[in-house]
Amino acid sequence: MNEDYILNEHNKEEFPPAHTAEHLLNQVMQRLFGCERSTNAHIERKKSKISWQIDHKPDRREEQAIEREMNELIAQDMPVTFEFLTRSEIENLVGNAPEGSSDSRISLDRLPDNASETIRIVRIGDYDVCPCIGKHVRSTSQIGRFEMLGTNWDNDRHTFRIRFKIV
Repeated sequence: MNEDYILNEHNKEEFPPAHTAEHLLNQVMQRLFGCERSTNAHIERKKSKISWQIDHKPDRREEQAIEREMNELIAQDMPVTFEFLTRSEIENLVGNAPEGSSDSRISLDRLPDNASETIRIVRIGDYDVCPCIGKHVRSTSQIGRFEMLGTNWDNDRHTFRIRFKIV
């Protein structure tokens, strides 16, 4: 399909390396902490921040593991691809995917109510897959280096925020 085909209106102008890193970081957090994808992300060219609800405050080793894992994934030079699928094709794909595979984790729960019947699915190698209409790099090596600037923990809400930049 044509990359210029507009399925839904999009009001953001992403910095593709940071936006692609956001996808990887969401999957890293899901795998390390068993959490959902973030619902609170502010991704910019100079500095970005993303928050997740998790069950404990990560210690320094866990924070270092996040940064290390991100840079290892980036270095793998995984292709970033997309495909257009209907909602029923996605449901069929998820329903027939092996348990634990990236396809089994595709969720349409966060799509806006007015999302089209055809959905753009973005894949980063076989590591991450999710619906997204934003701009991305063509492969993870184009992201650059992931640098964690700091973290915050909200004990009352069990919210962990990472501030990072792409160098």
